[in-house]
Order: sequence, then structure tokens, then C-alpha cells
Amino acid sequence: MRRVISLMIWVIAGGGIVSVPQSSHDPFRAFAVTDPPIASLTYSIQAFLWWGDWWANIHSQWIQTMAFTHVKQTFAWEDIEPAQGEWRWEQADALLTLLESRGLRVVARLSDAPEWSHPSVTGVQDVDYIDAPPDDAGDYAMYCGEVARRYRGRIAAYQIWNEPNLSREWGGRQPDAGAYTGLLFACSFAIRLNDPDAIIISAGLAPTGTYDATAFPDDVYLQQLYDAGFHRYIDVVGMHAPGYSEPSLSPAQAQANGGQRFFTFRRIEDLRRIMVANGDAARQVAILEMGWTTDPINPAYAWFAVEESTQAQYLVEAYAYAAANWRPWVGLISTIYIASPTWTEHDEEMWWAVTTPDNRTRPAYIALANMPKYCAGFVIPERPGDSPEALGQTPARNCETFQP
Repeated sequence: MRRVISLMIWVIAGGGIVSVPQSSHDPFRAFAVTDPPIASLTYSIQAFLWWGDWWANIHSQWIQTMAFTHVKQTFAWEDIEPAQGEWRWEQADALLTLLESRGLRVVARLSDAPEWSHPSVTGVQDVDYIDAPPDDAGDYAMYCGEVARRYRGRIAAYQIWNEPNLSREWGGRQPDAGAYTGLLFACSFAIRLNDPDAIIISAGLAPTGTYDATAFPDDVYLQQLYDAGFHRYIDVVGMHAPGYSEPSLSPAQAQANGGQRFFTFRRIEDLRRIMVANGDAARQVAILEMGWTTDPINPAYAWFAVEESTQAQYLVEAYAYAAANWRPWVGLISTIYIASPTWTEHDEEMWWAVTTPDNRTRPAYIALANMPKYCAGFVIPERPGDSPEALGQTPARNCETFQP
């Protein structure tokens, strides 16, 4: 199968984009999304449960208590296929069984390639990278296909890679939208073959103004993806929306104030306009990372850090803004993070999290858990902090279980 997929992945599939009517009253063409694959809004949070022999149970219970329905979790290729053809499923089996027992659904990020898959990268000295694409996209397709085959119908959606517009996520090499599209096609083809009903989401892109060999701006890279035809291999366009200021600040306002358009939560609107300009308004968006950092020590992040109380306030306001202005073209919103117990204060991820590595909740966790939930067609009201649901004494009603 691996060889067959290797021969097929570079085939350019047919199928264009259908144009939709234009409307001066709705620049984001929300009316074009008539059959959204993901309910708007769908509440998700990224967690690190893979090796959590003891904390996976605690953290999954926290997510259940939040009245969130989805968990974003990396299904690391290097953990599942550490050596070519050697498959290890124990952790994934246990994780899915645990989350299903809590009524939680999984958004699986397919990334973290093993070193054996890219010898051309690991053989180069002084290459600084977090992840690297495989030398043979057929190897990635095999991994994607095997995950989809084993867990057919049990994984809600697949995120294909992460932030390929950064060289550090692309083997230390210059970002390449065409090459990512080839990788996306390989994985998408294999998933469709094994789980035809799976929802496929493209990688979220990092907001950045850098445009050199180390990074491409998210808007530039997204247009390059359309030029490469990436939309033919996905159901939903993935985006990242880290907050740099209050959620209501528009990109135009940030620019008028002397800032950058990408330093806003509403940068999503710039990217949506690119979708509309490319005739892709009928496709939905998933926000795969959303949050505000409280980082006081890492210089790259400390300059836009907020207080914990502000982090809580902005997260609640962000969901309310999305519900009022971005439905139904935004479906999934995944907050970052439930903290890994392995993190320290030197890990910048720790400061975005709504919990702490020593298993304490921050104000943001409490605020997210108790805030109103804007479901498709109804709203779950804000709940008192001392209510049985908030205290975990009775099951939290979420958008899938609440009866309006």
C-alpha cells in the first residue's frame, strides 16, 4: 500500500470551487456556508494526555466539567510508528477509550514525524526545527491511513500538520506551500480511503510579519495554498488566533494605531477574506489555537502578556465575539491549553494554559467553564460558580447534551 500511495500522491485531483453570490452587507459571506461539517460553535481545548498515566484521567474530567465537547490531542507519528512498519497503538487505544467514556470527542493532530522518515533533514548539521516533513510523502500517507483505519468513526476530525508557514515546523527549511499541499493530499487521500466520513482540517498557520527563509506571513502563505489547490483535499480551513490585544480590536484598528494587522484576535477576518476572494466562501473555518499568554519571563512573549484576570476576560469575550459575528463560517474553536505536568516556567506554552503544571486551575479555566455556551440554535446560560455542574457534582450539560 505504501508504494501505491507514493505513486499516487502527486496526482492533481480535479474539482474546482463553486462561486457564490456577492453581498456588500456580509464581507465574510456567512450565507454561503449552508452545510457546515462542524456545528457552530463547537468547544474544544488542546490537552496533552498521551503519556498521562495519572493526569489523563484528571484532565479529561476537567474538560468534561468545562462543558466542552472536544479535545485536541496530537497523535504523534513518532510515537505511533517509531520505526518504519512498527506500529504501537496502546496509548492511542487507551486515550480514546478514556475520552469516549467521558463523552468527549477527539480532534487528532497528525504531526511529529519520526527521524527515520526524513534522513535528509536529520543528516544536516545545526538544523533547528520542531518538526520536519518526510522525504517520502507516501510514508506519511501510510501513517495517516493506518490511524484512520484503526479508529474509523471514532475521531471527530483530523488536523493535518501544524504551522507549515514556519521553517521550524518544516525541517528548518524555507516554508513551501506547494510541498505542504502535496503532503496534505497524501494524508487526505489515505484518510478518505479508510474513513470516508472523516472531517479533514488543514494546518493552522502562525500569525507573523516575518517574510524570509524562516517564516512566511499567514496571509501570504494562505494565498499560496490556494494557488497550489490545497482546498481540494480538505473540508475545513485551519487557522490560529492567538490574542495580542482585546478581542474586539480589528486588524484595521491595530494598523491605524501603528501596530500590525496580524497582532489581533480578529486576524481571522483577514484570512476569511482571502477565502472569499478565492471563491471558497462555502467552506468553514476551524480555529485550532486561541488564547492569551500571561508570560512574564520569555522576552518573545512577555511584551504582549496580560494578567490572569484579563486572560480570563478576553477568552470569554472572544467566544462571545465569534458567536455574534462569525457563525456559521467558524465552527470549531480550540483554546490553548490544559497544561502538561512536564512544563516549567521556561516553557512558553505554560503561560498560555488555563491550568498549571501542578494541577491547579487558573481564573481562565473557571471563566471558560461557567461562561454561556453558544450552541447551534440555542444558548446554554452562564452557570453559577457554586452550582452542582460547576463543582463537578452533576454532569455538565454541553452543546450535545443540553435540552433547551
